[in-house]
Amino acid sequence: MRIYECADYRAMSRQAANVISAQVIMKPDCVLGLATGSSPVGTYEQLVEWYGKKDLSFARVKSVNLDEYWGLSGTHPQSYRYFMQEHLFDHVDILPENTYVPNGLAEDAGAECARYDRLIESLGGVDLQLLGMGRNGHIGFNEPGDCFELGTHIIELAPSTIDANKRFFASEDEVPRQALTMGIRHIMQAKKILLVVSGEDKADALAKALTGPVTPKLPASILRLHPDVVLVADKAALSRLDNREGVMTV
Repeated sequence: MRIYECADYRAMSRQAANVISAQVIMKPDCVLGLATGSSPVGTYEQLVEWYGKKDLSFARVKSVNLDEYWGLSGTHPQSYRYFMQEHLFDHVDILPENTYVPNGLAEDAGAECARYDRLIESLGGVDLQLLGMGRNGHIGFNEPGDCFELGTHIIELAPSTIDANKRFFASEDEVPRQALTMGIRHIMQAKKILLVVSGEDKADALAKALTGPVTPKLPASILRLHPDVVLVADKAALSRLDNREGVMTV
């Protein structure tokens, strides 16, 4: 794992955008696995800026998103489809038909999960998977549990996740209690993984994920078993890491 420590959120976002843009330049028809939430917003803003300067094109890129709230339509302002349109898709030249997000209104959650797995496999898997990490160590919506869920599945959101996401809704009662999420298998089968983590509130979980046991009780810990992971974090997120060996400051 390569670890980059950045001074702040803005520097972290630019460094993460560098990794993604390099992937797109090296393989213009790549498959990007994309994430939502506050962590990657600055990364998307930087990519949009570089696209506007004609430094980057997404015309041949395909994207698959990690997750979607169960019960929300893609036009709901708090859905992850809406988030992606607002922060990236509507501002670059990626083709709408090449952007994939789980369907939060599918009649059968199990069938939708199976369909999404088949879709990822039909694309040849993910070239670069962008991840954030929750305060409890979740990746995507793979919450802490007794085992790693392999395929796309429906998940009951942990109270800490609901609490963290309530700021995006009018009240906590409006936060969905379930989500569809890509499973650990397709995340770990991505050729490269880019993990972005920001903030002191995630420092404890990040330190444990990097140095503690690999366990489904801290889902991000499994990333240590992947052969090509880039972690880009700000100083606050890395503040609890005692062993600084190999950490590069940018």
